[in-house]
Amino acid sequence: MTPNTRIPAKRKVTRRRRFLIVVAMLLAAPLVAWCAARILIVKAEMPAADAIVVLSGSSTYVERAAWAAQLYREGRAPVIVLTNDGLISGWDHREDRNPYYYELSMQRLEQQGVPADRIQLAPRQALGTYEQSLLVRDYATAHNLKRLLIVTSGYHSRRALWSMRRACEGSGIEVGINSAPTGWQTPSPWAWWRKRWGWKIVGGEYVKMIYYWAKY
Repeated sequence: MTPNTRIPAKRKVTRRRRFLIVVAMLLAAPLVAWCAARILIVKAEMPAADAIVVLSGSSTYVERAAWAAQLYREGRAPVIVLTNDGLISGWDHREDRNPYYYELSMQRLEQQGVPADRIQLAPRQALGTYEQSLLVRDYATAHNLKRLLIVTSGYHSRRALWSMRRACEGSGIEVGINSAPTGWQTPSPWAWWRKRWGWKIVGGEYVKMIYYWAKY
């Protein structure tokens, strides 16, 4: 075999290898994306708590309120505590104002069977997750709440649990978390990477986690 015939053969092998590598990467990408999303979702079981705490989230308040209401109907806690991040919603023509998102959450909870006197609001405003965790800790301490079941969105659950446990260190408060299932106001772990808002939710959460670990 002459040197001239060996070169095309080597090129064919190289091209075939490149093609196989590209195919393998395309097949592996959805699995990698799923794993990246699933890592963010955690659960810390707490069958019975003193209160269900719903963390604020303007873009996902509907799923959080719905999930908290379901846990309440299951008898997981006697009261639901909301936090206020100070954000307001769009114009409400019936009320002739822009309601706060925590007010919309209250309305959702009542619509889904939670009595108004079973819904409480932690005083003061707190925008970030860690700031909300400190607010919840202070509220729980003042009301002698020792077992808190946190409700948030799935991809927010790891950072929320870390923040709550960090804030409650040494307080004697036990923290569990049961997040709303993905696929409603948040994309599923299999599909988040197909849309820009999925990258904002999942990809952005990793950036926020790194920031929290460095700051707090």
